[in-house]
Amino acid sequence: MSITTKKPPIKETIGAQYVCFDQSENDEYSGTYSEEVEKTEVVKSVKVTENAENTDVYASGGVYDTDSSTASTDIEVEVIAFPAETLARMRGDVVDAGGLVLSGGKGVRPFFAYGKVVKLKRGKVRLEWYPKCKLSENTDETKTREESFSEQTDTITIKAYPFNENDDIKAMVDTSAKNIPEGITEEKFFAKPILTKEDLAAAVATE
Repeated sequence: MSITTKKPPIKETIGAQYVCFDQSENDEYSGTYSEEVEKTEVVKSVKVTENAENTDVYASGGVYDTDSSTASTDIEVEVIAFPAETLARMRGDVVDAGGLVLSGGKGVRPFFAYGKVVKLKRGKVRLEWYPKCKLSENTDETKTREESFSEQTDTITIKAYPFNENDDIKAMVDTSAKNIPEGITEEKFFAKPILTKEDLAAAVATE
């Protein structure tokens, strides 16, 4: 038996975020997305929390087995700004042709894919798509301006759900891993939401 010493790269910073809306016409998740993928470089921090459900199976007076599943994932994103029209669409707001936004009513919040980049040391990156998401909540806090400038940030909380029969929630490529597709770039990975290995192969093959 041999011992292998590994030195994985540490996280350096958060990169850009990506949003692409699902094109369902009946408020159900379809897995078919808009041709437009929106990229913004406004992220201060991202906190991802997996909500796991553990169920113990009892037999003969003890725990025989434990069934574990991840029901959903909460993504808390702190931003310095966010496109108003994108947030309105995430909230299911009614946007009038004349520019009036009616918010807080019975609008249906649509599904969308959310992507983010984690930059690692030594030029490595972690590219992540969460294909089936909905906006959970958002904050809007404004403070008075003082003598010295201070950042005013807001928080967008997104809930990511399983998107396939295997109940997967995230599709990811980590370029610090051994088995990565040759030629993958951030631009190719986020050209459209990736749900399958075939999607990844097609993304890599694009010029």
